[in-house]
Amino acid sequence: MRIVFAGTPEFAVPSLRALVEAGHDVVGVVTREDAPLGRKRVLTPSPVAQAAAELGIEALKANRLGDEATAWVAERAPDLGVIVAYGGLIREPLLSSPAHGWINLHFSDLPRWRGAAPVQRALMAGEQELGVTVFRLVAALDAGDVLTRDSTTFAPGTSAGAALTELSVSGTGALLRAVELLATEPGAGEPQTGEDTYAHKLSREDGLISFGSGVTSEAALAHWAGVTPEPGAYALIGGEPIKLTELRPLDSGLSAALPTDLAPGEARIVSKRAVIGCASGQSAAGLELVRVQPAGKPAMDGAAWLRGRDGKADLA
Repeated sequence: MRIVFAGTPEFAVPSLRALVEAGHDVVGVVTREDAPLGRKRVLTPSPVAQAAAELGIEALKANRLGDEATAWVAERAPDLGVIVAYGGLIREPLLSSPAHGWINLHFSDLPRWRGAAPVQRALMAGEQELGVTVFRLVAALDAGDVLTRDSTTFAPGTSAGAALTELSVSGTGALLRAVELLATEPGAGEPQTGEDTYAHKLSREDGLISFGSGVTSEAALAHWAGVTPEPGAYALIGGEPIKLTELRPLDSGLSAALPTDLAPGEARIVSKRAVIGCASGQSAAGLELVRVQPAGKPAMDGAAWLRGRDGKADLA
């Protein structure tokens, strides 16, 4: 099948490569324009643009899919458009340009978690089974008919970055099945059913974890997972932020050694490791603080950071 692919970040690259490896004729790639990265703000092609260059596929770099993009796609006469995290909306007449329209690989079990941050919001809500859905793109947000689905179960504390990386690879199976389905049944697809929820884009404020406000260890770990690596989890000490680079559940030994007087939000060294007290929940009332990054300093071991503070800190 002749395919135009639209995508931008690293976790869209496995889908592009999978389509090519499956023998489909990817006749063009649409991606966002080069963006300044790093301290020196060097203009850098998107990961999808770099992959397209390696694969020898012509790419259009555009931050807005207007007349130019519509004409560029139409010139290539694709049977199908495939979009994975491009970072912009596809509207008419581009939406109807490919013979079979456009399909989207979305990282949620639609209609749950429509929107910009489905994996992040699902993890923050404490969900561990995360879905992918391939659906027909329509004018309404993430609302088109479903072609294929899949799901993966993740351990508690799996970060959004790690989950997205895994889903971006495992989700290619659902994408390829959807393309093959359309090749034999162009009218395939089932309407979405069930309650819809919206996954709002994350802001820096979403990264704040307030351990002293009745947050259990399960809830705090889920919150941390959903905002890691972006926008990043942090707590406040005397009004100043400290980035929580890595948290994890207590192992059995550390759980058994947890002091009974450890208050929610209190960080201490226990058995030579750093722990943060949490409100009582289903498991031990605490989390291991593996790595932190104080403002203006590099990341460091959590216990080393606490030793520099006389072995304790208040993250409430």
